[in-house]
Amino acid sequence: RGQVVFVTSVAADGPYEGGAGYCGAKAAERMIAGTMRLELVDQPVRIAEISPGMVRTEEFSLTRYEGDAERAEQVYAGVAEPLTAEDIAECVAWVASRPAHVNIERLTVRPRAQAAQHKVHRVLD
Repeated sequence: RGQVVFVTSVAADGPYEGGAGYCGAKAAERMIAGTMRLELVDQPVRIAEISPGMVRTEEFSLTRYEGDAERAEQVYAGVAEPLTAEDIAECVAWVASRPAHVNIERLTVRPRAQAAQHKVHRVLD
């Protein structure tokens, strides 16, 4: 019995400006997960995908904005509680802990303030 968990992104659902590489890579990961699920259906292996929305990490926005810390910080400006890496780790653990006959195909996880990839509630001073 086995479990493969892909951590993709809601960026796999659609493009955003400046996100060609990231959106494309995450969409490709989603296709790989789906293909593996089809090809291994007769094996005791579960293939799951966790698709996070806005997760505040030190590296992501800095990489996206090529080290521009001020611009990177604006991604999370006014968002009361973006997700954390720990939130996603808990999702991975939950998916992996399901009974062997249960496969969580895709779990989309967003902070409550993010209704869609492009719609984020912000409270600014």
